[in-house]
Amino acid sequence: MKSHWGTLSRRPWTVRAGRTGRNGWVCQSCSNYQVRGKLFSSSAALHETKGKPYYVTTPIFYVNASPHIGHLYSMLIADVLKRWQVLNGRKAILSTGTDEHGMKVQRAAELKDVHPKVLCDTNSETFRDLARKANISNDAFIRTTDLDHKYAVEYFWERLMERGYIYETKHEGWYCVSDETYYPESMIERRVSPVTGKAFLASVETGNAVEWTEERNYRFRLTSFQQRLLKFYTDNPTWVVPHSRFAEVIHWVRHNLEDLSISRPSSRLTWGIPVPGDETQTIYVWVDALINYMTVAGYPMLPPGSYHTGWPADVHVVGKDIVRFHSVYWPALLMALGLPLPKRILSHGHWLMSNQKMSKSIGNVVNPFFALDRWGVDTMRYFLISHGAIAYDSDYSNEFIVEKYKKRLQGGVGNLLNRITRPKQWSVRKAVESMSGKQHDSLPELVEAQKDYLELLVGKAAHHMELLNPSGALKVIIDFVFQTNRFLQDTAPWDKAAQEDTEAVNQIIYYAAESVRIVGILLQPFMPDKSSELLDRLGVSPDRRTMRDAKVHADDTYGTPLVPLGEGAQSSLFPPLPVED
Repeated sequence: MKSHWGTLSRRPWTVRAGRTGRNGWVCQSCSNYQVRGKLFSSSAALHETKGKPYYVTTPIFYVNASPHIGHLYSMLIADVLKRWQVLNGRKAILSTGTDEHGMKVQRAAELKDVHPKVLCDTNSETFRDLARKANISNDAFIRTTDLDHKYAVEYFWERLMERGYIYETKHEGWYCVSDETYYPESMIERRVSPVTGKAFLASVETGNAVEWTEERNYRFRLTSFQQRLLKFYTDNPTWVVPHSRFAEVIHWVRHNLEDLSISRPSSRLTWGIPVPGDETQTIYVWVDALINYMTVAGYPMLPPGSYHTGWPADVHVVGKDIVRFHSVYWPALLMALGLPLPKRILSHGHWLMSNQKMSKSIGNVVNPFFALDRWGVDTMRYFLISHGAIAYDSDYSNEFIVEKYKKRLQGGVGNLLNRITRPKQWSVRKAVESMSGKQHDSLPELVEAQKDYLELLVGKAAHHMELLNPSGALKVIIDFVFQTNRFLQDTAPWDKAAQEDTEAVNQIIYYAAESVRIVGILLQPFMPDKSSELLDRLGVSPDRRTMRDAKVHADDTYGTPLVPLGEGAQSSLFPPLPVED
């Protein structure tokens, strides 16, 4: 269906001194780079990554529909990875944004009878609002309708053309509008709609309908990179997480690789970036979208005096349905231009409701804004990270959220904090003062064991984070909270206080408080606000909350609360839920 919105200007643009952009306009920043900057691809700094900022990305999200819980999950994983690096003292960059071109957006706008840009402006702001509401610490929010991104895509295309990796041909095959991709015959199957009962042809991978398409377009010589891709996979066996999904990628490259159609006729698709020099073609939305990661890093020019701006990305966080685009098409495109490849691809599973795929027709789609309002931001952050899975799909349920909250947060973290800070029989501050400088003193067996557990905690959590497994890291931290609760139960400091055994009380309370302090530091990437409140209640100074401080005996200044502790359940760190169903 041809759009009635008209086409974008099709005047080609390139990054060359003296060249004008569309409508004669010159990008001022790009003009400056001609004089003072240097080409992205020519910088040796890009290939020397020591000391570069940590760069993590989410997918950019389609604006043809509202955000769902899966979008929030991708954002949260990336946010936890970024915050963990910041906690370790490393500069880190997090990019998210919206994918605003392509047939899906064009058709959605036509159905609403609005201009595509109006639809994009409205829905993109909704995704930006979600990031803000969920306390995502993104440094960039890119839109593929941004001018600097359009120019980056055009420049990338022209370099591919110059190097001979693009050719023009007639293409026919099964195209899926929902997935914005062609599928080979071997990946098409007949299905029956559970709603209408009608048969249709669909992608084996996604179940979305396909349609036979014949058109003239441009193709990228993807098959010429088959051996280079396979060698790269062999040399980097942990490049895609999880390994099971990586195995699927390798199998696909070995058995299903075809040259990639990278443009659509403008008679079919007008809402996109025009092919430079050919007004009859529009650049394929996935080529456009993937380059966003480079745009954020400054492509095609490095800012003057910049060592580098994060590229190559340390981690692309993606859903399992788009892993092939990121682990096959994207590395091949980068190889074609001699650019460094991203270091890792983290592909996570989807969220289900009652073990069914969330669907508007079924009515089981979770609105992330409502969930954040109902349960609280940090409760949702905790639930999604702890209950979500990388290798398989996860089931969403209000009952699961309530269970996690009551048992793990309220009964675990909140209860432990209250048990240490609220009793009148002891003082956390006096315990810290009494144990200052005594790290080498001998301790009772149970206290020594708690100290040993605590000294292993950071390393265990860090190991999971290195494996791109934030859920595993969070489990280690929360399991240690229960270990500390058992420690208090076994040592019974209240009995020691009744016996006026001050030394024993101080030893027990000190190592329990140290446990909570370090737990609070480690929880900051996962639950920023609640962990901050926890550390305030414990009296930990805001400048003593980094990974350098997450060591036993590293801080002897805390123990006097920075905020009122209150009394009763309602004033606890995790008060009772007002609604549980």
